Amino acid sequence: MITTFYHPGYAAPIGDHVMPIRKFALVADHLRDDSRIAMRQPAPVTEADILRVHDRAYVDAIRTGEPRALAESQKFPWSPELYDSVLLTAGGCYAAAQAALAEGVAAALVSGFHHSHAMHGEGFCTFNGLIVTLDRLLSEGAIERAAILDCDLHYGNGTAQLAATRPHVFAVSLYGNDYWDNVAYRDVTQLHHVDGANHRSVSLPAGCDRATMMTRLDEALQLIASQPTPELLLYQAGADPYFDDPYSPLNLDHDDLIVRDRTVFRFAKDRDIPIAWVLAGGYTKDVMKVVKVHTNTFEAALDVFGTRIGA
Repeated sequence: MITTFYHPGYAAPIGDHVMPIRKFALVADHLRDDSRIAMRQPAPVTEADILRVHDRAYVDAIRTGEPRALAESQKFPWSPELYDSVLLTAGGCYAAAQAALAEGVAAALVSGFHHSHAMHGEGFCTFNGLIVTLDRLLSEGAIERAAILDCDLHYGNGTAQLAATRPHVFAVSLYGNDYWDNVAYRDVTQLHHVDGANHRSVSLPAGCDRATMMTRLDEALQLIASQPTPELLLYQAGADPYFDDPYSPLNLDHDDLIVRDRTVFRFAKDRDIPIAWVLAGGYTKDVMKVVKVHTNTFEAALDVFGTRIGA
């Protein structure tokens, strides 16, 4: 079975927002009666875990709501429930990583929050759960090095900024929109950022079809393969590359994205790398199309790992 971490407390009240925060509950509802899925509730991470990654003034702003501009820098309306919810989402990512180290593969029905920076949030991302997870595992002696593969539509700028000072992290972003300062750029030739020694990027051009995506995905995976083998791979399985997403300039459907997911899981399995994945992106008006992308990722994992899951 796939151990999967979900908690209703993941969802802070954000009102009528472009981010369909109810999708996490909808995915959980779809999976709950599946005998192949072991649904568990994670514990929240601690404030000390967050402070390894984020500046004290920013953490205090998320907790208290003041100053309000900093508390809402991720473009969510602040509420008293926000702080507890993001401790839980980071806890879900951490719990999935722990389970993957023990079982080979696991999932959390959270976002990795890859736009979150050390001193502020961006792009609906509060605390960067990917980096919080890897820093905690490093502090516990559970890992010495890990990789992040980010397949959200948008470039993972926060993860790149945080990875730059963390030699235990190697992050690769496969993206179809660039992203800086809370602005998305649909034309990936319009804006250029500088890769670093341990954060790299591979862009998907407008109109990208399956063949182009697979070529570029192979480039991204080979970047990871060129490094010392990671002890853990965190995979951000974005739904927003889907062609019907309002932000997506790509020509990728559900079948294309499940092929993407199978390829990533096959890469991890063939190299015996534990893999934990999180959900990301997805703004299609029909939220059930987003849910299908995410539930297809589970089918892809089961296709690749089969009875080895949880064994």
